[in-house]
Amino acid sequence: MNTQPQEQPHYPGLEPILGTIAGWITKYRDSMQSRAELQRCGEEEVARIAHDLSVSPAELASLASKGPNSALLLDKMLVALGVDRENKHVKDPRMMRDLQRLCFACDHKKLCAHELAAGTAKEHYHEFCPNAYTLDVLTKRPQ
Repeated sequence: MNTQPQEQPHYPGLEPILGTIAGWITKYRDSMQSRAELQRCGEEEVARIAHDLSVSPAELASLASKGPNSALLLDKMLVALGVDRENKHVKDPRMMRDLQRLCFACDHKKLCAHELAAGTAKEHYHEFCPNAYTLDVLTKRPQ
């Protein structure tokens, strides 16, 4: 009887693929958890939350499915564009909520993350960012 643990095979070429699949699964679970949390709220509560965020209940459900970290690239974009976080317009919660809402729902996160990592977002964000117009305004406004 052999009591030695068997060595698991190692496939270095497969590890990035498995990592990507694990990331997809984690994102899916986060999305399902966010949806479930929203579904536990009553219709009136969902309507109230949606109203507070200036979105429809259907749009709120869509935003909830994107997961809790869906607007993280916005902060990186603000830094890349040199937008001062002390700017009174950036401190306006309505302005930030609108920026976050568009970032949250954006379908170009992969491209955005790539441009930010490459340091080229400032030159190319007009091509993909739904917040481009507002970001242009923020970079030109005096504090």
